[in-house]
Amino acid sequence: MSRREIWVVAGIIWRGREFLAVDRPEGKDFAHLWEFPGGKIRPGESAEEALVRELREELRITATSFAVWREKRHDYEEFSVHLTFFHVHAFMGDPFPAEGQALAWVRPEEPVELAFLPADVEILEALKRYTGPRGQG
Repeated sequence: MSRREIWVVAGIIWRGREFLAVDRPEGKDFAHLWEFPGGKIRPGESAEEALVRELREELRITATSFAVWREKRHDYEEFSVHLTFFHVHAFMGDPFPAEGQALAWVRPEEPVELAFLPADVEILEALKRYTGPRGQG
């Protein structure tokens, strides 16, 4: 039996030198683990369109300046997720937890005390070396 494949976008939303982390709400897979906001790409939708839609639905913000940073695949026990990570350096609105999730601003150089999804752990490490939109490190 082949593993289910899921295509997902994730936004690394910056406010100065901090990025936004969100807690997965009750009732979702991996509830109460932290992640970068985003979600599934719908059929016929580009990754960029999915990012804008998901951030609007999840946080009530509109991404206005963003770029693909990296892609990765992560295998969980029952499915594989294909992630496209975007750096979001400008947005309109103030992040609001529209799904009742907790939000936290995190400085990448400080120890992360939040339990992130397994697919995001190596991304947290890479963010320690990220130097901003000019040096897409």
